This record gives sequence, structure tokens and C-alpha cells, in this order.
Amino acid sequence: MRVRTEDRRQAILRAALDVFREVGFERATMSLITERVGGSKATLYGYFASKEELFVAAMIEATTRKEGEKALELLDPAEPDFTLALERFGQAYVRLVSSRDSLAMSRTVIAEATNQKLGEAFYAQGPKRILDGITVYMAHLSEGGAIQASDPRLAAIHFHALLDAGTLLPLLMGAKPELRPKEAAQAAVDAFLRAYA
Repeated sequence: MRVRTEDRRQAILRAALDVFREVGFERATMSLITERVGGSKATLYGYFASKEELFVAAMIEATTRKEGEKALELLDPAEPDFTLALERFGQAYVRLVSSRDSLAMSRTVIAEATNQKLGEAFYAQGPKRILDGITVYMAHLSEGGAIQASDPRLAAIHFHALLDAGTLLPLLMGAKPELRPKEAAQAAVDAFLRAYA
């Protein structure tokens, strides 16, 4: 039995990303990806159970995983100025979702919306991970009395939506955003604190 390695996983992700970019999700096959990376389909399925899972992993790894983790680190419970932490996170988040690669990935997933498994997998690995991180921070703020939130998850959903307001939708449609990242973050934090502080 072969041992799975991170180097092999990364090689598969790079090959898959190239194939998905060249032929699109629908025309890409696990056989085509196997030809590109070498090895067998059994090895490929040992790392990724389906084409959908591989697609999501390749797209997120290539565009947002590291940046998303860096952004979430800005929600630092040790930072005494929680408003500053929220604004720093907000700016990083808006820059992340506004990036060309992130927008391209979002458009691809939206275009494949009839594939529910793909959408669910993408949401779980991308936006939900960010939302989960915000929820943890909202629970911290609520427990410390900085905000009035009986449901930290709902507070996180509201804050997340405020950050997207005026930026994400216009960009997804190819239009100019209504707000720059700093303005969007400041406006979101201000509105959020008016509701929850």
C-alpha cells in the first residue's frame, strides 16, 4: 500500500488546476488528470474521492486557502482593540474576495450551479471556513461583553454580509465596486457595531 504524501497531493492539485483551466470542469476527467500527473486513477482516487472534490481543492488551494487563513489570524483575541481587529480582518477579507483569482473561482462555481455537490463542497471549503472563523471571534467578543450577541453565528453572518455589501456583487458582474477595501471594511464595522455593540 502506497503512503500518501503532501508532495504528491500538491502535484495532483497543480495538474488538476491546469486541466480544469484548459478544458473546464465538465470536459475534465479523472483520466485526463491522471495522464497529466502520472500514476494511476486508483492513486488519484486515494487522494480525492471525486472530480468535484478535486476541483474544489485545486481551486481553493490555488487562490484562497493561505490568504483566508492569514485574514482569519487578524481576528486575534489577544488584540485589545477589537474594532481595529475587525477592520484589519475586513480589509484583508475584501481584498481576498476581490482578487482576480477568487472572482474567477466564484464565477466558475456559480456557472456550475446545477451541480449541487460541487457547490456544497466549495462552500464548505471556502466561505463556510471563513464564516466559522468569524463565528469563533464573535463568540469571544460576546463572552467578553464587547458585543451583545446571543447568537454568535448570526452575528458572524451579519458581519460577513456587511463586508460583501457594495463589493462582491458588482465585481462578480464585471462592474466597478461601490467601495474600496478600506472603505468597505470601515463601513461594515461601523454598521455592525451600531447593531451589536
